[in-house]
Amino acid sequence: MNFFAGSDHAGLELKRYLISLLQEGGHQVIDVGTDSAMSCDYPDFAHTVAEHVLENPGSFGLLTCGSGIGMSIAANRHAGIRAALCHTSLEARLSREHNDANVLVLGGRIIGTELAKDIIEAFVKTPFAGGRHAGRIRKIEEC
Repeated sequence: MNFFAGSDHAGLELKRYLISLLQEGGHQVIDVGTDSAMSCDYPDFAHTVAEHVLENPGSFGLLTCGSGIGMSIAANRHAGIRAALCHTSLEARLSREHNDANVLVLGGRIIGTELAKDIIEAFVKTPFAGGRHAGRIRKIEEC
């Protein structure tokens, strides 16, 4: 899988950890920033990741900020982006299986690294189920 990863200052350390896990798993990851712990604006990175995912069909996004809420709101402003804020591996699996999520969002101040590892593994391993879920995705995209 190919990922574009972005974070603000609050999600920086979690993003770095998850990038290393993805790379160890053989995935390609392009980090679009931030690379600094200085305060910055999460929408800048959410928009950049969303644009890259839309320009590269079949790719995925990874976004981290303090809670994950702001990143998911900003990313989901882009038609064609289905950003899922996940707190459990079950949510990650269902976001892929039922919602064909193409961006995973995590809160660096909310979850620890072991849980984040479980979540990203579930996200990566789960394909979209299609079937009845495909019609629901079409309805989302019609808005």
